Amino acid sequence: MAQCVQSVQELIPDSFVPCVAALCSDEAERLTRLNHLSFAELLKPFSRLTSEVHMRDPNNQLHIIKNLKIAVSNIITQPPQPGAIRKLLNDVVSGSQPAEGLVANVITAGDYDLNISATTPWFESYRETFLQSMPASDHEFLNHYLACMLVASSSEAEPMEQFSKLSQEQHRIQHNNDYSYPKWFIPNTLKYYVLLHDVSVGDEQRAESIYEDMKQKFGTQGCYLLKINSRTSNRTSDEQIPDPWSQYLQKNSIQNQETYEDGPCTMTSNKSSDGNLLSLDGLDTEVKDGLPNNFRAHPLQFDQSSDPSNSMDGPDHVKCASSLHETKKANTGVIHGACLTLTDHDRIRQFIQEFTFRGLLPHIEKTIRQLNDQLISRKGLSRSLFSATKKWFSGSKVPEKSINELKNTSGLLYPPEAPELQIRKMADLCFLVQHYDLAYNCYHTAKKDFLNDQAMLYAAGALEMAAVSAFLQSGAPRPYPAHYMDTAIQTYRDICKNMVLAERCVLLSAEILKSQSKYSEAAALLIRLTSEDSDLRSALLLEQAAHCFINMKSPMVRKYAFHMILAGHRFSKAGQKKHALRCYCQAMQVYKGKGWSLAEDHINFTIGRQSYTLRQLDNAVSAFRHILINESKQSATQQGAFLREYLYVYKNVSQLSPDGPLPQLPLPYINSSATRVFFGHDRRPADGEKQAATHVSLDQEYDSESSQQWRELEEHVVAVVNKGIIPSNFHPTQYCLNSYSDNSRFPLAVVKEPITVEVAFRNPLKVPLLLTDLSLVWKFQPKDINGKDNEEIKELVTSQSEMIGTEVISEFLINSEESKVARLKLFPHHIGELHILGVVYNLGTIQGSMTVDGIGALPGCHTGKHSLSMSVRGRQDLEIQGPRLNTTKKEKTSITYSPDRRLDPIITEEMPLLEVFFIHFPTGLLCGEIRKAYVEFVNVSKCPLTGLKVVSKRPEFFTFGGNTAVLTPLSPSASENCSAYKTVVTDSTSVCTALMSSASSVDFGIGIGSQPEVIPVPLPDTVLLPGASVQLPMWLRGPDEEGVHEINFLFYYESVKKQPKIQHRILRHTAVICTSRSLNIRATICRSNSLEDEEGRGGNMLVFVDVENTNTSEAGVKEFHIAQVSSSSKHWSLQKSVNLSENKDAKLASREKGKFCFKAVRCKEAAIQSSEKYTFADIIFGNEQIISSTSPCADFFFRSLSSEFKKPQTQHSANTGKHSVEEAVRLIQKCSEVDLNIVILWKAYVVEDSKQLILEGQHHVILHTVGKEAFSYHPKQELPEMELLKFFRPENSTVSSRPSVDQLSNIIKTSLHYPESFNHPFHQKSLCLVPVTLLLSNCSKADVDVIVDLRHKTTSPDALETHGSFTWLGQTQYKLQLKSQEIHSLQLKACFVHTGVYNLGTPRVFAKLSDQVTVFETSQQNSMPALIIINNV
Repeated sequence: MAQCVQSVQELIPDSFVPCVAALCSDEAERLTRLNHLSFAELLKPFSRLTSEVHMRDPNNQLHIIKNLKIAVSNIITQPPQPGAIRKLLNDVVSGSQPAEGLVANVITAGDYDLNISATTPWFESYRETFLQSMPASDHEFLNHYLACMLVASSSEAEPMEQFSKLSQEQHRIQHNNDYSYPKWFIPNTLKYYVLLHDVSVGDEQRAESIYEDMKQKFGTQGCYLLKINSRTSNRTSDEQIPDPWSQYLQKNSIQNQETYEDGPCTMTSNKSSDGNLLSLDGLDTEVKDGLPNNFRAHPLQFDQSSDPSNSMDGPDHVKCASSLHETKKANTGVIHGACLTLTDHDRIRQFIQEFTFRGLLPHIEKTIRQLNDQLISRKGLSRSLFSATKKWFSGSKVPEKSINELKNTSGLLYPPEAPELQIRKMADLCFLVQHYDLAYNCYHTAKKDFLNDQAMLYAAGALEMAAVSAFLQSGAPRPYPAHYMDTAIQTYRDICKNMVLAERCVLLSAEILKSQSKYSEAAALLIRLTSEDSDLRSALLLEQAAHCFINMKSPMVRKYAFHMILAGHRFSKAGQKKHALRCYCQAMQVYKGKGWSLAEDHINFTIGRQSYTLRQLDNAVSAFRHILINESKQSATQQGAFLREYLYVYKNVSQLSPDGPLPQLPLPYINSSATRVFFGHDRRPADGEKQAATHVSLDQEYDSESSQQWRELEEHVVAVVNKGIIPSNFHPTQYCLNSYSDNSRFPLAVVKEPITVEVAFRNPLKVPLLLTDLSLVWKFQPKDINGKDNEEIKELVTSQSEMIGTEVISEFLINSEESKVARLKLFPHHIGELHILGVVYNLGTIQGSMTVDGIGALPGCHTGKHSLSMSVRGRQDLEIQGPRLNTTKKEKTSITYSPDRRLDPIITEEMPLLEVFFIHFPTGLLCGEIRKAYVEFVNVSKCPLTGLKVVSKRPEFFTFGGNTAVLTPLSPSASENCSAYKTVVTDSTSVCTALMSSASSVDFGIGIGSQPEVIPVPLPDTVLLPGASVQLPMWLRGPDEEGVHEINFLFYYESVKKQPKIQHRILRHTAVICTSRSLNIRATICRSNSLEDEEGRGGNMLVFVDVENTNTSEAGVKEFHIAQVSSSSKHWSLQKSVNLSENKDAKLASREKGKFCFKAVRCKEAAIQSSEKYTFADIIFGNEQIISSTSPCADFFFRSLSSEFKKPQTQHSANTGKHSVEEAVRLIQKCSEVDLNIVILWKAYVVEDSKQLILEGQHHVILHTVGKEAFSYHPKQELPEMELLKFFRPENSTVSSRPSVDQLSNIIKTSLHYPESFNHPFHQKSLCLVPVTLLLSNCSKADVDVIVDLRHKTTSPDALETHGSFTWLGQTQYKLQLKSQEIHSLQLKACFVHTGVYNLGTPRVFAKLSDQVTVFETSQQNSMPALIIINNV
């Protein structure tokens, strides 16, 4: 239980005090009423004695009584009605609330820190009022009247006669059978005569004389002269007299309360008093139209007709009415005791002392002696009861029967003079004067008698008081018999059905147990008495039980919280809304944040409702908000009810201040960091063959890799435009800002271009949310053209604003537990600074028939098709936290975040806006296929644009044509059946020989130091005017690798008029092309052995081309035709086709291979003038020549060349960075290098939808080295999954200064000229001599020393077979020097002795550069055998 102001040792004696009746004459009552007090109320503050009192017990022992208090009350002849008592108790509890500034105790238990009010004054007030208001009953005498004060005034005509009348009246009330109430202790009640004298107006001498008469008649011990009203009430005095009555009168005394139920006059007063109490409680009677509430009427409203006698007997009726009237006035702040001085206070105090010392205590002492004597005579004992108790109670105890065994005899009543009742009377008297030892013995005796008679009500009373007496005995001779109390409570409750007496037992026993720190037993006792018959009692007891749990040695926090919830529930049922709210709030401390989500929801819901009923609207909103924002585990029905309650409360709150700022709404959740901002128009949908550039849109997912690629492309083009340097103020253009983008700078938006904000909503509830009139809230600071502020800041939400247009979404439905984004637009019409603050909307839910268990639909709801059941207008702010800073030491040690500016764009001046459309743009191509498409550029702004460029990482994929491009068909429709190439019809005679042309790489944008990735778009006049559009042809070539390719185009353009903030704009496009396999081409080049062509000086080459059709007919390709093979080189060109078969038609069906052989010759010196001039030679396999030196063939050739040459150069420079290769080696290496490039042009015949299409394409093979195979496409080599660890350091892979064998063998080209067959008559001449010419050709550009060795190279004797051997005649070794590219012939003779086939390729040729020492052997002759046939004739 909670801490109390009084200890239990003080509480019990104060609760059971001697009762004294007061019967006043009208005149006496009038005198006291001058002070706005009745006589009984006048005495109340002075009813406790200030000194100890002594009396003697029956054994003549002196007994000391401390702090004795007496209770004086007016005689009321009607017992108090239970309804009135209930109402009084209810009012007492509701009138007692926690003090405003009360500091709560902080109790730490485990993980909990709880703020708990240590005291519960409402419980103490309830207990005090309950114990005082208990009606007198026949089975106990504790609150029966022991004495009666008869009060008359000295100003009456015949005071003595008035005393007689009052005495008769008292006698009539006590002894007449018409009056069953009040109860009197003994028949001869002490009568004490009090003469009231008004000092200010009365005659003091007369009063003294009357007092003398009284002493004569009634004795000095039985009367008293009380002087009051020493001053008049209207006299102004500086003296501040204290008012000790107010604290007693604020609690409506039971005597006055009882009168409220009687007679028609009191009911109206009661209602006014009720209203008064309600206002005191902070409740407004107009609350009723709020939340559904079953307790609109006062919970203790009772039926008037329950009282059969609606009138009162005797003169008391008038007194009651006037007393009631005075009490009502007293409660409205009237000063009490206005006519009394401090001297009068002392007189009243003295009067109480005198009455107690001289009248009451002697009377009690005498009564105890009489009762004792009666009991001794009854028992026939010689000694007093007091001295015999030991003998009575020390013997063997008779086992008590259990309650259940006893038959129900609670109806047994004893006559007033029954000896058993005399023991009880004596016990009660002893208890009242604090003689607890004697009282205990008497109660114990009486208990046995009552149990023997099975008078259970009497027995329970005796058990109850015996237990209390045993506890209060000084020195604690025996332990507190708690089982007595348990038996008494069970008897009262189960047998006697008297809950009031059972409650008194529980209140006393719980206090006693608490004082002994037996909190667990006290809690169990308190919980036992909670029942359905009284919500208020159950609430208070449950609350005290909760305090027991928290005050234990090891606090039981969850039990405390649970019982506080139960108490709050019962308080609520009892109409005690404030106490209910307080209990729930205290329990919430335990459940909050511990995962008890359903309990939290219940508590918050109840707190919300109670707060709303008490008009604490902010608290109500906060509580309902908590239910909605926590991840609720409630059912959809329950959540729907919570939401409707919340909306209803919110609506009421917002109606209180309609002009105030919009409230922050808790639903739906907004993931602020996921907010995306997009600057620009939405992408246009595809229109037929027209496909708009993909650009940037909110539908695209963020990809860091792709974002980095776009950034690099933009940096690349900006660097090219700014002559290779990226400006310091350059920042990549960001059209879409999200949590991944760099939001540290204020973004730039262009005036008259929309800003789209994507807000990510999430509905955590299982019920749908409907947002209506959803729009953005913003703040705008306009600037003039010079950038100065207009000193005018507007915060508008209207769409009619001339500054910023705002889009409003009329309905936005978020289904249960759904995440959904809303895209809200703003249209800036003026330059300045814009700040997007948040969103504003009406929050509601779709009207359904859902109700919570036991809670109906709220008032004011209307149904409609997809309409709001109820909605509130509110807002949510978008507050985005930037990334955490972590660079400096200070930032690392503290937690700081950079600002996120994505919602604060700066609106800049107008800029050009480009739109790009692709016409006939393919989605699927064969590898190497050439397709012609068209691109349309449209300027949709009001500013001209210039400097249009396109940049791509894959420049080999597309071309706009070179500078020498011939006129192409003007429109896409005109070119449907035309070839993408420029073609010329040829006559059949020129087949197989090359047709020559030339082109410069500069014309195709591939010059020295050029950037092939950045391609200027050839706009007419280089400017695109506002509203103008231009269509340009664009040739595409399918990438060589099969699969899906994403190719990024970035279009860059500038405004003609330079802007300070935005220098350029970009437009992105991603083309997705799916390529399928077509041809795979391999080519090799080798030296020709024939040297007979005069024009082929310097050596001819043979080019072998293998073409394989790798297509598996997946694209419907029937067959490939090789239309033309072209070469392009600065030094070499194809001369003719060496056709190996007669079949001139070069067709390849699926998986077929074809082999071609071409002769290549060096270009004439005249052709090699410009270093960038390439010679093109076309060899045609049909009747149409494709001019390979024009667009688009040359474009793609040069593009492939540029991408190919980028790779080896980097490797070369890396390898040769540190080691410079010797000049000789470089010359030797150069011998084996060629720069011949082969272009294979083909046509594919495709059947698609029963139509035959002809596709065209080209493949490139770049030949670098003699004898080394080259491919049109190098497949990527997959790395092995696992590699062996190497435990040694690899040697430095420096470039060897010694050339490779392949390179050396190409320095000198050798050729033997001889007859293929030679006839010789061996029978005539045994030796056959054959002349042989050895041609030596120097392929390098340096002087070479050559040694020709004719001796046979013998490896073993067996190798020289007779038939295979021949000899060279003449010199066996020649030493020559060959100048640069010189051809030298040696005349040799071979000598044969037999017929047969001989290999003449035996001469060994050694060469060294003239200025070098090392000799290298060439191996040219070993590549091909030189066979001669010797015949005999």
